[in-house]
Amino acid sequence: MKTVQDVLNALDKITGGRVIKSLNDITRGDHPFVIQKSSNLPGKEIIETPGLVYGNMNNKVKKIAVTMTMTEGSIELAGVTGVDAIIAHHPIAEAANSGGVKLKDYLDLYNISVFELHEAFHGLHPGISYLHGHEVYRKDISYGGVHGNILFVGKTLPEVNTLGDILTRLDTFMGLQEEDELLFMEKEIRNNTSVIETSVVTRGRIVCGEENSSVNNIAHIFPHTGFTTDHLRQVIKEHPEVDTVLASISRVYDGHTLIETAKELGLNFVVGNCHVLEILENGLPLAYALDMLLPDVEVVVFRERVTSLPVRTMGTPQMKQYAEQMATKYLVHKEVSKLS
Repeated sequence: MKTVQDVLNALDKITGGRVIKSLNDITRGDHPFVIQKSSNLPGKEIIETPGLVYGNMNNKVKKIAVTMTMTEGSIELAGVTGVDAIIAHHPIAEAANSGGVKLKDYLDLYNISVFELHEAFHGLHPGISYLHGHEVYRKDISYGGVHGNILFVGKTLPEVNTLGDILTRLDTFMGLQEEDELLFMEKEIRNNTSVIETSVVTRGRIVCGEENSSVNNIAHIFPHTGFTTDHLRQVIKEHPEVDTVLASISRVYDGHTLIETAKELGLNFVVGNCHVLEILENGLPLAYALDMLLPDVEVVVFRERVTSLPVRTMGTPQMKQYAEQMATKYLVHKEVSKLS
């Protein structure tokens, strides 16, 4: 029977020794992947602690779930399906990732151990660039000295010659036709044509250039990590052979300064996979690695699916009536009083 310690050992092997081994790794301040993340919002900063976040090293582990962001939904699904350990890609925060309550109280209820593996997992495999159709010849996970500001510079694969080839490749690998069909069925079942789903509405698109525009060398960026126009200008100085900017995980929209800078520099600009698909890009390779290293442990993947509906089209007739009654009677028509 495998234990939490065995899972930690597997993660350490996968990352080449990047997980924390003791509290000293957090407190001494020199571990390269123990990173504080802060927007200077009071009380909202977090420190990434790659490895075990909560759990007893001797606890038995028969089933592991890999997910992107742990939520109360993840914890409930784990509890009912016999998952002993959740491995989240994104860092875990008290209450934020446990339904507003303390992690200990919720996880102890179902005897679940939790791991995180964010920046410590980045850069370990070339899969995201491969999926987008290029082979990396330069990789930097702290470009410009900014932790987590990832840059890939790559040469397109032989089968990728145009911007259209990139989008076709992504649609095929990500199974977006299946997502289209699933969304169509949901609209039919709910009798609601207004349903929107993230992976469908955020699919890749060409911002600068045409489907038949040629592409040879790509600067692959991730805008949400702090990548700026100054960074883009510097990349092109360092790599004048680049003809295309590819933004993935996060994206930019019309009028963004990165797009305007790309136009100024005469570059193509294409948007690739959105963040919701990272469960396939990073989560699935991690799950396969765990499955190989821990053959006696069942490994599953928790995949989120987020939809949007206009407020008055959501729910059964009974739930619509319930929501309106609660809002009208208790939330809208009330006096504002001091906190007590």
